[in-house]
Amino acid sequence: MSPTRLQPPLRIAILLNSYRSPFITEIRDSYVRSTGAVAGDDAELTFFLPAEKPDDFPDPDAFDLIVVGGGNADPRKRHPWILRVHKFILDVVANHPRTKLCGICWGHQTISMLFGAELVDMETPELGVTDAKLTPVGRRFFERQSGNGAVRLQQHHRRGVGTPPRGFYELLVGHQAFLSHNRAILTLQGHPEKDAHCAKLRVRDATRWFGVDEGDKAALLQFEMAMDREHDGPEVWDRIFEWAREEHPGHGVRL
Repeated sequence: MSPTRLQPPLRIAILLNSYRSPFITEIRDSYVRSTGAVAGDDAELTFFLPAEKPDDFPDPDAFDLIVVGGGNADPRKRHPWILRVHKFILDVVANHPRTKLCGICWGHQTISMLFGAELVDMETPELGVTDAKLTPVGRRFFERQSGNGAVRLQQHHRRGVGTPPRGFYELLVGHQAFLSHNRAILTLQGHPEKDAHCAKLRVRDATRWFGVDEGDKAALLQFEMAMDREHDGPEVWDRIFEWAREEHPGHGVRL
């Protein structure tokens, strides 16, 4: 009997969009930990820093999947590096249809905006692991992860998507995740790449977002406990990798 032929590793480019973040190394490491725990050697990660280096973008044809990751700037701003990211995303969509795009948090908001969605400043930001309810389409897409009807992920955002983008299915209620009709683009507001260690690096954002006193250890502990909650990051990565291996984005596919 001939040995089973293994698939080549997924070639994944990750855009780290945090501008001058002191935690950029820890964010990169969280991607390595979280994807490695699921894919092992079946995923090869290459990181890019477009917020810091003007020409630091991947060649779309050299990758199976491009992840547009989280960021600390408003995607609606007209900073030159943000506009370069916008241009890059639109180029991938228009000229490299076999390369999948996945937006996470800032990337979710940015891609949604480029396809006509309105972004809004949230009355109540999200910080810590939260549950997002699956839509009927979402239950079918996340079939193996949909046992309790929701997906739990680390959240860290004070802006959200207020209206749906054109040409996308809504996977999570509240505009928390989308899949393009041709299945080439997937976006998630939550962070499958973040574990509690990475999330807690930014726990003091609670002082700005919720008015918590920086010296109130008990109040900050409540946010840390929310970050310690069990989440579905590994299961979501597993589904992302499965989706990324779909050979041909379908046109007009109905879920």
